[in-house]
Amino acid sequence: MSTREHFLKVFGDEKPKFIRVLKAVPADQPAYTPHPRSMSAGDIVWLLASELNDAAEVMDHGEVNFVIKPAPGSLTDSVAAYEKNSEALSTRLEAVSDEAWEKPVKFLMDGKAVWEAPLGEMLWGFLFDAIHHRGQLSTYIRPMGGKVPSIYGPSADDPGM
Repeated sequence: MSTREHFLKVFGDEKPKFIRVLKAVPADQPAYTPHPRSMSAGDIVWLLASELNDAAEVMDHGEVNFVIKPAPGSLTDSVAAYEKNSEALSTRLEAVSDEAWEKPVKFLMDGKAVWEAPLGEMLWGFLFDAIHHRGQLSTYIRPMGGKVPSIYGPSADDPGM
């Protein structure tokens, strides 16, 4: 199995875990944050959805200019964007060649390259960042009154735990 094929499998395995966590965020608490310096729950959900669009853009154009975009009006809209963007990225991943996987791409901020790497390496970085933010978000759920879903095993909020 190539690293590209492995990424496609891991990304596919992670998608339902992300969706479970995103849907577990109480819809009436997008502004929740455990600390003034922490991102709000709604902003994290939107970041996860929009990062997938950034990953698709880097695949399509060889670069992406990272810009924080305002979140839509509701968590439901952000979760729907995550689902749509994850499917669009999956489609691209299934079609990308091993040659393109190794091609250099750029991550820009304010139009300046801050990260240059082969496409595959950058996509792994995007996935690891998303997993980090999913973990961050999962720590918000219980204090908001929600139930933390299973991610890599049972949750203390699962029935019978």
